[in-house]
Amino acid sequence: MDHLRSLRYFLVVADELHFGRAADRLGIAQPPLSQRIKRLEAELDAKLFDRGRRVTLTEAGEVLRNEARDLLSRWDRMTALVVKAERGELDSLRAGVPPDLPGRVLAAILTKFADAFPAVRLDLQELTTAEQARLLADRELDAGLLHLPVDVVGLDLGPVVDTPLGVVLPRDSPLARRAALSLADLAGEGLVHTPRAAAPGSYDALLRTCWEHGFRPASVRHARNPEFVLGLVLAGHGVAFEPDVRREPRVVWRPLEGEVLRTRLAFAWPSVSPHPQAAGLAGIAAGILQDDGVSRLVPPPAEPRPWDVFYDRS
Repeated sequence: MDHLRSLRYFLVVADELHFGRAADRLGIAQPPLSQRIKRLEAELDAKLFDRGRRVTLTEAGEVLRNEARDLLSRWDRMTALVVKAERGELDSLRAGVPPDLPGRVLAAILTKFADAFPAVRLDLQELTTAEQARLLADRELDAGLLHLPVDVVGLDLGPVVDTPLGVVLPRDSPLARRAALSLADLAGEGLVHTPRAAAPGSYDALLRTCWEHGFRPASVRHARNPEFVLGLVLAGHGVAFEPDVRREPRVVWRPLEGEVLRTRLAFAWPSVSPHPQAAGLAGIAAGILQDDGVSRLVPPPAEPRPWDVFYDRS
């Protein structure tokens, strides 16, 4: 525990870059603070501060400041979780879900989670994959349902649900007469899709697949809300790619030959000091997501490696 205190003292000095002000903030005298920092430097065998007319951080001090903040944040979260668990106070799980998650899926997740964990309140927030990744890294979310691929360093990943995508187009489109379409059949059409900033990995993967299979959209219109997507499609601004779940009489859905476009979703949560029910939420959500008649679970690789899961080209 003494090392943790030394790191906390070090961070205050690193913030103030003045031993006197740092001592005042900590409520201790300056000499004991200076001695503790010197002992820390001796233990690390590294000079952390240049003590000239002005106190500045050395390169080693910069590295320690970044690492110490992360370590202490994790320690504080871990101790808080342990205390809450001991008191039976783990009554909330903060989770993010993408804005395009169907309402029926959202309701099913809330209902089944409440049945499985009646003492825990599931606090769902509507967030893009990019927003969730940032909040998970900052420990402001306990779990997040992400569109893959995405960089999830420092996170554990639950079951991955794979769903084939088809084409949504106006009912009076000539292409609607066909039972199935290839991406090349869409040449000359525009594309309506969520903005890249929402989920850069899946956005880039989708466009790359379109180009590789002969569809270079004449234009790309961005829409966040599913109803706005529908409106742009109906107005002739492009086609959209969705799973075969929409039941909208003004448009038709046609499968893509070879199921070359797919979307993958999975819950992720911090690897260190995770919420006790995060994995349970991931399992519940995966079961609901794959129960639509078209989705399937992606078998985990024999030797789990991040690139196998997040950048699978199959």
